[in-house]
Amino acid sequence: MSAKPSAKPVVSRPLSPFMLGQYYRFQISSLLSITHRITGVGLAIGTLFIAIWVMSAVAGPDAYARFAWFARSPIGLLLLLGWSWALMFHLSNGIRHLVWDAGYAFEKKSVDAGGIIVVIASVLLTAAIWVTAYLLPAV
Repeated sequence: MSAKPSAKPVVSRPLSPFMLGQYYRFQISSLLSITHRITGVGLAIGTLFIAIWVMSAVAGPDAYARFAWFARSPIGLLLLLGWSWALMFHLSNGIRHLVWDAGYAFEKKSVDAGGIIVVIASVLLTAAIWVTAYLLPAV
């Protein structure tokens, strides 16, 4: 006796909610999720910058002077600014996820408000770090 294969129904909906386009409406949570992943990779790469800073300090005054020159250049400052923003964004979004892990703020309105708070907090915290760094007297 041979079993007759069952016909599979045709699915006309997307298989993943991540599929942006005609099936999925853009939400701030989508952007924050993607940005969280990108900033995580950026932080890992940016940590090499910090490691080079420490190694140059250990290597002596000449090596540190070369690193300090690069860090104070426009490209170095842009990298440091981006790294510090990524750190503050990752921290803020991580706190948002901890709130979710505790079982709070799952309503659509709360999710969207939390996303906006994460973006604003990351910018304000980054600005506070840079303003503080430039206002402190040089050692």
